[in-house]
Amino acid sequence: MIDIAVSGLVKEFEVGKKILDGLTFQVDTGERVGLLGPNGCGKTTFLRILTGEVAPDEGDIVVAPNKRMGLISQIPVYPAGYTVENVLDTAFAPLREMEEEMGKLSQRMANGESDSALLSRYDKLSAAFQAGGGYETDTNKNKVCSGLSIPQSMRERPFDMLSGGEKTRVNLARLILEDTDILLLDEPTNHLDLRATEWLEEYLEKFKGTVLAVSHDRYFLDKVVQRVVEIQEGKAEFYSGNYSFYAVEKERRYEEKLRQYEKEQAKIQQLEKAAEQLRIWAYSGNDKIFKRAHSMEKRIERIRQTDKPKKEQKMSVRFGEREFRGDEVLSIKNLQKGFGGRTLFSDVNLEVEGGERIALLGDNGAGKSTLIKIVMGEEEPDSGKLRKGPTVKVGYLPQIIHFDHPERTLVDTMLYDLDCTAQTARNRLASFKFRGEDVFKPVSALSGGEQSRLRLCMLMDSKINLLILDEPTNHLDIQSREWIEEAVEEYEGNLLFVSHDRYFIDRFATRIWMLENGTITDFKGTYQEYLSAKEHGKLDTAVPAGQGQTPAGKGEKKDKPKRPGGTKNLEKEVNAAERAVAAAEENMYDLELAIQEAAADYLKLQELYQQREALEDELSHLYATWERLAAELEEVRG
Repeated sequence: MIDIAVSGLVKEFEVGKKILDGLTFQVDTGERVGLLGPNGCGKTTFLRILTGEVAPDEGDIVVAPNKRMGLISQIPVYPAGYTVENVLDTAFAPLREMEEEMGKLSQRMANGESDSALLSRYDKLSAAFQAGGGYETDTNKNKVCSGLSIPQSMRERPFDMLSGGEKTRVNLARLILEDTDILLLDEPTNHLDLRATEWLEEYLEKFKGTVLAVSHDRYFLDKVVQRVVEIQEGKAEFYSGNYSFYAVEKERRYEEKLRQYEKEQAKIQQLEKAAEQLRIWAYSGNDKIFKRAHSMEKRIERIRQTDKPKKEQKMSVRFGEREFRGDEVLSIKNLQKGFGGRTLFSDVNLEVEGGERIALLGDNGAGKSTLIKIVMGEEEPDSGKLRKGPTVKVGYLPQIIHFDHPERTLVDTMLYDLDCTAQTARNRLASFKFRGEDVFKPVSALSGGEQSRLRLCMLMDSKINLLILDEPTNHLDIQSREWIEEAVEEYEGNLLFVSHDRYFIDRFATRIWMLENGTITDFKGTYQEYLSAKEHGKLDTAVPAGQGQTPAGKGEKKDKPKRPGGTKNLEKEVNAAERAVAAAEENMYDLELAIQEAAADYLKLQELYQQREALEDELSHLYATWERLAAELEEVRG
């Protein structure tokens, strides 16, 4: 059965710029589909159309009848004074109505009524109430709230007083409690800590309904989705697997299309060269040769089928690095910090040496950002000491980006802060995908993700040897996350970062600091080694394997073996192959003319057709030889 059918969807907000341009796909009952694409490609627009908030210009969306659909980012308006508990209880409204009617029927029966219809109605309601979980509402509510980190103190607060992230989390809990048939997830992990994200993944594994998820959390996509629909230039591209499959398959398709394009271009170049030579000969007055050239040009147009595939440029900049001297990077002794009578952490003792990459993990509110601020000197500890090595220079990307002069344009911000030339500022901004008129926007007009990108762009110029990142991938699309990862991959100094992005943690962490219950568990190893040690109860004693090994991506690069000898002979072979192809093309033209002239002579046509078939085989062989030799020459030159 089909739960969602999308057909020919078109939507434009600016004349001539279609954000959706014939989007067509379907989602079957029980499927888990990931909807991917860069920021601005139309994912959120599609969800707004799906929920009826926006009308399409063309096309249709059909949702299976009697299916309940919920979107976590679409938060209903509740009456004034509603607490979080009241909001969660709206999920049980149908059950409460049944319970109320059952109470009235029970009262009538207690008053002596014994009508068979009344008894039948009570039995049906009782069965439906039990099947719908009416007797387990409080238990289910507590389980969901515990899983999504909604404590009792939050449940007592007015819903209107919550932050945007907290409202989103409560709304997700409400939709789960409603047992929605079609769950639309719009960046569900943005406001969840690691524990809550893992709980949501486990819930979705058991969820019997349909899931359509928009997410930039690659780990989450790997765990949850079974199929990927990517919006590209307003249309749908399909991948029958999770995110890891999508990433590999997308690159394979790009390489295949690029090879096809290059092959076509090589043939076109060869034919154009031959056609140009024929045109030169035709100037002597030979009409026959001129017609050959015209025929060859037509063939070139028939070959021209594949557009050059597009691929976003990678970042061409890297962090400026400062030479580090000595072993001591950071020393923390008996550190303690609390707020409002609550101790965030105490008795913290840690030593950091050169070259370590540390992930600081923990639930929301555990004190991770506070510890980072203490390291940065923005907060003072209640007790204890923190000392940085004498040659340590810190670069910091905070979770909440602040600019002292948000009214300045991007290029002016770079000029004032970095004291560089206008051309240097524009070049640096362009490498972070701020191009054209974008550089003259005020900083205040940027989205949260764009502000993070701008701050990172400014940070790249600093000479640093300790890089501190607080949730560096928040609000960024997958492509932007990959840009940051490329920069961090190139950086060889110390790294201390807070992140809920397990893909990022997996890639970079060589040491884990887990902050929970006011203490830090210090584990020297990768994130996967940490999870394994935690699962086997060996966190206190484990010394994970892999210490001292070369980090991923830092191994020695092997040089490609070069073809022995020079290129002169190979160039001669390529030129000879080109001439053979050109001669065969001329013969094919003459043969086509002969076939036209012999249209009335059956026996002659049969002979000519056989010749053409043989010549086509020869041409195919000649092209294959030429392409092989051209590829070898390209490799030798490369």
